[in-house]
Amino acid sequence: MNGPEIHVDFAPELGLFVPHGRRGRATTVVTDGASTLGHVVESLGVPLTEVGALVVNGRDVPVSHVPSAGESVAVRPVERPQRVPGADLRFLLDVHLGTLARRLRLLGVDTAYESSDIGDAALAARSAAEQRVMLSRDRGLLRRRELWAGAFVYSTRPDDQLRDVLDRFAPELRPWTRCTACNGLLKDATKEEVADQLEGGTQRSYDVFAQCRECGRAYWKGAHHEQLEAIVERALAQGSSRA
Repeated sequence: MNGPEIHVDFAPELGLFVPHGRRGRATTVVTDGASTLGHVVESLGVPLTEVGALVVNGRDVPVSHVPSAGESVAVRPVERPQRVPGADLRFLLDVHLGTLARRLRLLGVDTAYESSDIGDAALAARSAAEQRVMLSRDRGLLRRRELWAGAFVYSTRPDDQLRDVLDRFAPELRPWTRCTACNGLLKDATKEEVADQLEGGTQRSYDVFAQCRECGRAYWKGAHHEQLEAIVERALAQGSSRA
């Protein structure tokens, strides 16, 4: 690039994406005079999914704005809770976020998940076709133009991932209503309806069951229920504190 020089200042929340030398202060960027501001920001490492506002000389501009020489640009993070207009809030997670997918489903959040690597193009196409917010740690995937919407998952720890997604999007929680295996809705079931999935000890010890309407998987308050209950309680408490 050898065109107009602009001055870009990234919000601290976006520091993860930009080179160390551009963090915490406005730095000079040489543009080509034709590329949009959105393209310039992404070329500096920040996916547009993480940008809430672009402020040029004190006024908000769209990502299609073409910078002029001397402009001062403030790149701000997404406001929280983030609203995603146009469809009900639903998610799509890539192959690396299986634990997060199961926990969102446990909370009753509509969450699709690809358990194999189908490639960025296919994931982006599914996001668009089903109008789902793509959650990923793959910055290249989040830059794909065909995405309907997306968000970077900042942590590698499932507890932190879940806390961040709930804070960012504030989805409606309906715990114990979805299948953690396939995302289908659950229904009450009798012991007889799920008997073929129960071992002898389970048949003798439990009387209350649910079953997935889609895949038929049976659920009951088994050995891991306390751990799952703790996840649900923390999520509900987080929502209550935000309200």
